Amino acid sequence: MLTREENDLLCRVEGDAPMGRMMRRHWTPVCLLEEVAEPDGAPVRAQVYGGKLVVFRDSDGRVGVLDEACPHRHASLLYGRNEEGGLRCLYHGWKMDVDGNVLEMVSEPAASGMADKVKHKSYPAKEWGGMVWGWFGAADAVPEFVPPPWAPTDKVRVSIAKAVLPCNWAQVLEGAIDSAHSSSLHSSDMVPARVDSAGATGKLWVRPSTDKAPRLQVQTAGYGFRYAALRRPIKDAATKDYVRSTVFVAPYSVLIPPNNLYNVANVNVPMDDTTTAFYFIAWGDAAQTPETETWRKFLGQTVDVDLDATYRPLRNDDNRFWQNREAMKAGNFTGITGFPNQDIAMWVTMGPIADRTHERLGASDLAIVEFRKQMISAVKAFDDGGTAIGTGELAIPRTVCSFQAIVPKTTDWRDFSVRPVLAGGADNADEMEPSYSVQAA
Repeated sequence: MLTREENDLLCRVEGDAPMGRMMRRHWTPVCLLEEVAEPDGAPVRAQVYGGKLVVFRDSDGRVGVLDEACPHRHASLLYGRNEEGGLRCLYHGWKMDVDGNVLEMVSEPAASGMADKVKHKSYPAKEWGGMVWGWFGAADAVPEFVPPPWAPTDKVRVSIAKAVLPCNWAQVLEGAIDSAHSSSLHSSDMVPARVDSAGATGKLWVRPSTDKAPRLQVQTAGYGFRYAALRRPIKDAATKDYVRSTVFVAPYSVLIPPNNLYNVANVNVPMDDTTTAFYFIAWGDAAQTPETETWRKFLGQTVDVDLDATYRPLRNDDNRFWQNREAMKAGNFTGITGFPNQDIAMWVTMGPIADRTHERLGASDLAIVEFRKQMISAVKAFDDGGTAIGTGELAIPRTVCSFQAIVPKTTDWRDFSVRPVLAGGADNADEMEPSYSVQAA
């Protein structure tokens, strides 16, 4: 349970809010590359930390991230002409390039030299892992872009489902790090089976446990924390544990335990205080990782089927998220198709910003408590002049990843020797070797 002041400190990111200022010390996803795939194509609207942006790809293929409002009279550049190396405002014809330079002011006398005196607000941009990233911190302190753990090289396949959700980023992220809920909410899609490891099919994921009340253990770090949910396996429960280890990568990413074929992650970008861009990611070797449209169909996150053209879910509270009560009577636990849609129903119905002042938390909420404690402590330290969590020397090491495995009870999960699920195509074949091996400390 948090106080109202703590809840605001955790959740609010707009304007000069401390959490937003700390998050701006990280390179931040702005939109998908597919949204601006075409040179001189239609610009797209984006929003990050409350700031309204326009993103476009110019004639030479460079991506620009600009403030949406034209510097002249603040008309929206979303409707501008993307042509000949810049974005031209429809109102008076001012034209800006990807760096914010004003190339033309057709409404002003050429002799005025005014174009040389005006610079539109632009943001450093980087293309990586299927996304456009932006830097929204100090313009004179732009750090080197470091690939995220879920797209470590350009050799891996990254498939992303995007959904724009009408709720705060923190309640979405808390859902991602909450391992206990999957045994109930997703029980019809993550099915117990007498297997030796979690596995994926085209229709569902299987897991080797029926245990719905895991024991949780947390290990904190400068980048966030990793934690383990320990369950009784179906086989050899007397001598072994089924471990699912999740990694929270501050400020808004989660490495979810993989299956036998590919790795899973999500990124939860605050668009404003009450809107989140939720990215659900499968990544790994191209031979084993579903391509984008297959991934979205599996999740129930296909544009023009499950989402509108702006990635907003067609399922909502008004239509009860298309819940099928007849399917529930027949044995489906939720009656909601696609396990991210099951999550979304829970997150959205908590309200635009979840009220954490009246919760009743239990032992299964250990990771939730740690997330709140760590992020509130981190933002206070940052506000006092400290280093932003997860940046610089506090960044996550490449050796840290999520995992799942059945292990002897005598083995400490913190000392496991684990690697991402990869089978080929990286710079170093050693890095790509698939492994769920566990070594005793």
